[in-house]
Amino acid sequence: MIALGSNLTLKHARSYVPKQGSTTSGVHDAGFATEWHLEAVGRPRLTIHDTRWDSGERDVVLQQVPLLPEMPAALANLHGRHRAGIAEVSAERRRITAFLSLPQPDGRPRQKRALTTAQLAEGCGSALLCELVARPGVSLTPPFDPTDPQDTEHFQHAVVFADEDRETPVIAYILTRLMPTLRHTGWGGDE
Repeated sequence: MIALGSNLTLKHARSYVPKQGSTTSGVHDAGFATEWHLEAVGRPRLTIHDTRWDSGERDVVLQQVPLLPEMPAALANLHGRHRAGIAEVSAERRRITAFLSLPQPDGRPRQKRALTTAQLAEGCGSALLCELVARPGVSLTPPFDPTDPQDTEHFQHAVVFADEDRETPVIAYILTRLMPTLRHTGWGGDE
C-alpha cells in the first residue's frame, strides 16, 4: 500500500488482467494490465490499469468499470480518457509524460501539456511531486529544484523511471491526470 497524502492510498490489486482494445497509437491490440486501486475513505475506489500491449506499447489509464459508482462529472469524465503513454528512454529506463488534466467548468477535464515546473508542482501537489522524484531511480525532465521550481519557462515534462519499477508510472499518472480533479471535487488530494 502506498500513501498519497493523508487521504489517498494506492493498492496493487491484480498482476494479470487480459485486455483487448486500442493502443495509444490507435492500433487494435491485445495485452494484459496490472490493476491498481486508488482509495479515499468514504469514496468509491478508482481502478487504474497499467497495460502492456502485445505490440510493445504501454499506457496507464483510469479504467472504465462496468457499473460506474456515483461521482462528480469531472471525475467520471476521466474514465477511459487522458491515457498516459509510457515510452522507452533506453533499455533500462522508461518515461511517462507529466501533462496535467485540469478540471473545466463544463465538467470535461482539459489536458495542459506545456507547463512551468511551478505549475506542474501546484497541479500535482508540490510535496507529492517531491516525494515522487525522490523515489530511487526516478527523475523529472527537465530537472528542477523541488524547493524552488521555476515559473518562467514552459516545458513538456516527463517522469523517468527504471523499467522494472511498477509503482512510479501509476503514481505519476495519479498525480498528473487525476490529482487536479480529485482536489477540485473534494475527493482527496491533500498534501
